[in-house]
Amino acid sequence: MKKFRTIIILLLITGMIGGMIKPVYAADPELDYDSEAYRAMIVKSLLSTGNNKRLKKAIEKAKRGEDVTLAYIGGSITQGAGASPINTNCYAYQSYLRFKELFGKDGGDNIHFIKAGVGGTPSQLGVIRYERDVLRDGAVEPDIVIIEFAVNDADDETRGVSYESLVLKALSAENKPAVILLFSVFKSDWNLQDRLAPIGRHYNLPMVSIKDAVVEQFYLTGGKGNVISKEDFFADIYHPSNAGHRIMADCLAYLFAVIDKEVMVEEDITLDKKPLYGDAFKNIRLLDRETNTDAAVIEEGGFRLRDYDLQRVEMDTDTIGTPMFPNNWMHNIYSGAGSFRMTIKSSSLMLVYKDSGSADFGKAEIYVDGKYVKTVDPRRINWTHCNATLLYQEEEAREHTIEIKMAPGDEFKSFTILGFGYTL
Repeated sequence: MKKFRTIIILLLITGMIGGMIKPVYAADPELDYDSEAYRAMIVKSLLSTGNNKRLKKAIEKAKRGEDVTLAYIGGSITQGAGASPINTNCYAYQSYLRFKELFGKDGGDNIHFIKAGVGGTPSQLGVIRYERDVLRDGAVEPDIVIIEFAVNDADDETRGVSYESLVLKALSAENKPAVILLFSVFKSDWNLQDRLAPIGRHYNLPMVSIKDAVVEQFYLTGGKGNVISKEDFFADIYHPSNAGHRIMADCLAYLFAVIDKEVMVEEDITLDKKPLYGDAFKNIRLLDRETNTDAAVIEEGGFRLRDYDLQRVEMDTDTIGTPMFPNNWMHNIYSGAGSFRMTIKSSSLMLVYKDSGSADFGKAEIYVDGKYVKTVDPRRINWTHCNATLLYQEEEAREHTIEIKMAPGDEFKSFTILGFGYTL
């Protein structure tokens, strides 16, 4: 019966039926989730169905009662910011429930959920942590991966290469998962859809645009298609409210419903093609104090401590928060003055470091093969979270020596190396 009720809801959303039955979900009293205007808004979110083969196969697999895993990776919106409670009212969990109720068998216990959103971080960090946070170091093979970085990638130094590399990393898995690109939006009407959607078109992927759904109707008056105001959609200038998360979930549910009714195409997507922006980080690996330690020779120097005051993230349905990058190297006033040195053979290298709001933290200088590369300031944004920065990118892998030392004047301050992303 629960599955039947959810099917009715999605049919109402898509306009396949109307006026005969009221939605069974408890609705915000200020919104009419059963209106023609609401259905029209949701329909506008479908930017592309793309090649439907992989998503159709996942849906059919779910209907047969086989295990299907939906995985979500992105920034704070995917983490659930703005939703209350964050673990069950976020768009990720709500859209997972829609899929589970629509296509799951015998109560949907065969449908599984992975949520890996980390606030304040772009795809440049997402591509480094994908194996750990989504694949759970090989323990999980998601059938559907939803990627949401459209409002985080302004801080991506690689200008789309990290995002395309992440997309290809997910698509290239042996089990051939479906990848859905989700474009969220800020209250300023801004996102990076114009940069990222061409990647989806290049690989013919399903794409859902929250910007396309809601922004135009924000400026309509009542009775002319306005469904929800900005004040009701957003909890703050960045994150959706419960109603906003509900709308995002309905947009994904609409894609699921449309794909379910399509005929499966015969040919899979083509990955053997020249990348649009680049795929330099498709095979990037995480290196920290306990992961891939055989890839480098490390002298900790004055970075011999561990930092336990880390960004915490509500993974999956957790409400407590998981510390990000606990296997780190920390320098502080008590740890000594020596540099952190690492010798590694790689074609590219990213440093993952901790941003902090504490005045105890100071700048660090980065040298590669004895040459100064950059100074990293963990106080630039002034709140505790993870940051990634590119140290070098070359065509061929060769041996490099990296030195990290505290900047002049900050020798007695703190700095935390959370890890590295390297490619062979």
